[in-house]
Formats: sequence, C-alpha cells, structure tokens
Amino acid sequence: MTDKIIALVDGSIYSESVCHHAAWIAQRTAAPVEIIHVLGRREAPEKADLSGAIRLGARTKLMEELAELDAQRAKLVSHRGRAILEDARAIVDRDGITVITTRLRQGDIVEAIGEIEGDARVIVIGKRGEAADFAKGHLGSNLERIVRAAHRPVFVASRAFKPIESALVAYDGGSSAIRTVDHISHSPLFAQLAITVVTVGNETPEIRKGLADAQALLKAAGIEAETRIVPGQPETELGKMVDDEGFGMVVMGAYGHSRIRSLVIGSTTTEMVRSCKVPVVLMR
Repeated sequence: MTDKIIALVDGSIYSESVCHHAAWIAQRTAAPVEIIHVLGRREAPEKADLSGAIRLGARTKLMEELAELDAQRAKLVSHRGRAILEDARAIVDRDGITVITTRLRQGDIVEAIGEIEGDARVIVIGKRGEAADFAKGHLGSNLERIVRAAHRPVFVASRAFKPIESALVAYDGGSSAIRTVDHISHSPLFAQLAITVVTVGNETPEIRKGLADAQALLKAAGIEAETRIVPGQPETELGKMVDDEGFGMVVMGAYGHSRIRSLVIGSTTTEMVRSCKVPVVLMR
C-alpha cells in the first residue's frame, strides 16, 4: 500500500489524538491509514533463570511453572496490543476513513519504522507515550529517536484533536526550511489552509529574499501565504504567535540552520514540540 499514513499507537492518552489526526490527514490527502503498535523488547517475556540453586526435583517443577507464566504473559501482552489496535481502528473508522490496516510488531520501534516507512507519506506519533501523565514536561524518548531516524515527515499530535485551519511555518533559510516550503507547495494536506511563513531573528537581505522566494513558490502552487520577520528568540516568539493568533499547527525543519550542540534534534524544535499545545510537523 503506497503513500500511506502511519499512525503509531501505544495505548497512552495521546493515542486517540493520533488516530483523529491521522484520519484528518487521510481525509485531505486520500491516503490510506496503517495503524501500528510495537511491542517493545521490555514487553517480551523475561528470560532470566529465577530458580536459584533449588535441587531435588523442585527446580524442574519451578522451571515448568515459570515457563508457563512466561507463555501466559506473552499471550496477554499480545492480546493487549491487538486490543489497542482494534480501539484505534474504530476511532479512525468513525472519522470516515474506509481504507485502514493494522499491524502488530515486536522489537525496537525505530527499527520497525525503518522497515515500513519507505511507502509512507507521513508518520503520526503522540508527543509523549504511556508515561504522559507522569512526565508532562518531557518528550517521549521514542519520539526523539524516531525524528532522528525517520526519512519521512513526522506529525507530532497534540494531546487533543481540533480541526486545523491554519499553519505557522518556521523559516530560517536553512536547507531543511527550504525543503519544508517545497513540500508544502506539493502536498494536498496544506491546500486551503491559511499559511504564514515566519522568520524569527534579525532582518537581512538574505532573509527577505528567502521569504519572498518561499512566498512565490507557494503562490505558484495556489497557496496565498503571508510572510513575516519577527525579532526575538524562535523558542519564545513562535510559541507566542501560536498562543496569541490561534494557529492550528506548526511546521518546521527537524534541524535548524546550525546543528551545533543539537545532539538529537534542534534545540528550537525540541522546545516547540515540548511546549506547543498544537501539532508540530517536523520535516527532514
């Protein structure tokens, strides 16, 4: 199935939002949805020998009991995974999407994404995972790993779904930002949305030209975009614009113009994903 939308669900409070956002993307792009739940290695049955130094036949009985417990646990984990997928499928189906597939995978989530993202349009993931209520100020560890490894756009769903009518596009003149604008110009996802392309920082002839080129590229694709140059720090000003003007989502490069000290993803990107209450689309 080509050009699909991959929706990653884990049973957390973000999973419902992931499903609604995946359905919203599907409605706008006519792409099918594939819902994936990955059973991480930590969910696999324990292999440790817990029998200690027991002898005289009791060890054999205990080993048999432990093996049975492992088998039961593996079965329960698999049943839970399939239940998560069934619930997710029902949400996407209720949103009016008819072409839906589900897949239960086992192993490392980044390895799983690497194997299946080749025919994907976008990867949809929640900002945080199953520990969301206990780590509200932190990003999910898998999110950072997926953004770093993925070759497709990553759509980071907010906690609650709301229909999206506008997008704030962060533009810093770097190659990632240029590719982002080019992607927007070709994607039906952004058609009919109110687009604002903004550079946060000092106004320079190079920045003015970059924004003019971005605006022209979008106009040629039928998208009338506004451009702005806003002084200040991106981490602060972008969030302020979202809060003050009610943008429905933020689109930005996963890496900024400079990758110095950005060990995983760019510092501005990390802060926007962490603090923003609307979805953030990260482009490579």
